[in-house]
Amino acid sequence: MINKNSLGMALGFTAGYVDTVGFVALFGLFTAHVTGNFVLIGSELAQPSHGVLIKFMAFPAFVLAVALARIVAVRLEASGKSAARALTGMQLLFLLVFMVLGYLSSPVQSTDAVLPVLAGIAGAAAMGVQNAASRLVWTELAPTTVMTGNVTQIVIDLVDILRGSAAAGTKARLWKFLWPVLAFGVGAVGGAFAYLYLGFFSLGLPLLILCVIWLAFSEPA
Repeated sequence: MINKNSLGMALGFTAGYVDTVGFVALFGLFTAHVTGNFVLIGSELAQPSHGVLIKFMAFPAFVLAVALARIVAVRLEASGKSAARALTGMQLLFLLVFMVLGYLSSPVQSTDAVLPVLAGIAGAAAMGVQNAASRLVWTELAPTTVMTGNVTQIVIDLVDILRGSAAAGTKARLWKFLWPVLAFGVGAVGGAFAYLYLGFFSLGLPLLILCVIWLAFSEPA
């Protein structure tokens, strides 16, 4: 079993890494969260260039992956089983498809072509599952895919600690939120450089991390 801090860091690193690979490889696609894609869709509609199709398709892929994760979790929990391993396996599968389709579409000249669009859909689905898992099975962890709320909480806690008015548990919560943020940042930088040298094969590292998590939850919780 992986301890909470290590799990939060591993998932945060994975999210930052995969999000950056998708952004660099697929002309600005955010796979880990939909907020950025809303902004990019608005920008593309106002000033059309390229890549709007993949951003439109990423949203329903993300939503459907979250819905699928919820259905799987409900069914497993109804039978008294943990959904942690199943959801990690789903994310692994989608991420593997992302890597394979991305490799087959390389070099990506246009994100309006079929293979890059399908690769983007798979990437968004993979991170949709991780987003869902953070609310379904990783509820004890800080969010690992979107860092805005984490940074906000860290700053609030830091101010309270410096003011000497921190409530009990504030320091523990600070560390809980800080580690995924740092890991996400390291993953983002690592993903960018790894893609430059390895292309879509750079996704092998987050796949390995997810394999370790999957194996760690081989026994029902």
